[in-house]
Amino acid sequence: MQPPDRYGFELAFLLAGAFRAVIDRLHAELAARGHPDARPVHGFALQAIGPDGVTISELGRRLGVSKQAAAKTARGLEALGYATRRADTNDSRATVLRRTPLADDLLRLSVELFEREMEVWVESLGEDRFRALMRDLETIRRGAKIGDLSGWLR
Repeated sequence: MQPPDRYGFELAFLLAGAFRAVIDRLHAELAARGHPDARPVHGFALQAIGPDGVTISELGRRLGVSKQAAAKTARGLEALGYATRRADTNDSRATVLRRTPLADDLLRLSVELFEREMEVWVESLGEDRFRALMRDLETIRRGAKIGDLSGWLR
């Protein structure tokens, strides 16, 4: 049953707005620290590539997108210097997409900035309310697929 002073659709807008606020602040800081062209999709894709690299087909599977969409994402990452393609040493027909040191710097900075953002939320909400929010979101998220990004969520 919904509270009488709120509409059901507001939930999605509030969640999207909070997400957008975090991502916008993160990307403004990334731009200021040497990554002006980084976009949210790049972080997801670089996490999906992982430290060992992936084929385009595997990237698509991990992101839950078509091989064509994965190839387009890979081209964008390459153009920005975040990824390179190399022949697969185990399969001469395949190429492996690998992260570059620039990509690793982007991910390292992102971790640092997400940690800082979490501190802002704790300061705004208080530690108890923040911990409760995290538990509640985890409860609601269970079973939701966000791609095959092993190791992302504990």
